[in-house]
Amino acid sequence: MRTDIRRLLPVLLLTAALAGCQTGSDAQLFFSAKSQPVMSGSVAPADPADAAPVSEDLGLGRKHFTAGEYGLAEKHFRLAVEASPEDAEAWLGLAAAYDQLKRFDLADPAYAETVKLVGETAEVLNNRGYSHMLRGEFRKARRDLRRAARRDPENPQIKANLQLLKVGRSGRA
Repeated sequence: MRTDIRRLLPVLLLTAALAGCQTGSDAQLFFSAKSQPVMSGSVAPADPADAAPVSEDLGLGRKHFTAGEYGLAEKHFRLAVEASPEDAEAWLGLAAAYDQLKRFDLADPAYAETVKLVGETAEVLNNRGYSHMLRGEFRKARRDLRRAARRDPENPQIKANLQLLKVGRSGRA
């Protein structure tokens, strides 16, 4: 049974992404239209006038992540983090890129840095929950996704990830 779930999970993730339960592509699982590596933009400053200009590397990281070029995305998010270590969006993008590269050993510290900067926002918890789901750590995924849902109960990406978790755990399509 465990082998069946591990074989089924990638198919379910791809099916869910193609069905539009997130935003239409696997790369979009971590991004919102407003501020890329977050789901509903709470990492971005509340007042756009307070926002710092987006670094070239952060912009390139977003572009490459959206295009599914995760190695290049990682490179640019890492450069953005090195240039601006207080940029939570760059850290969250870096964590997401590491997830896609299956470098969970590197994703965890990037999520930890993001939490230090902005706390456990709904977006951070959702992304970290999705990361745990990719690893097959369903108990941790459920914990983070439920906490994300409590912070932002109407967020469609969080709802979709909770549904995806339910389907992945049950082994049913």
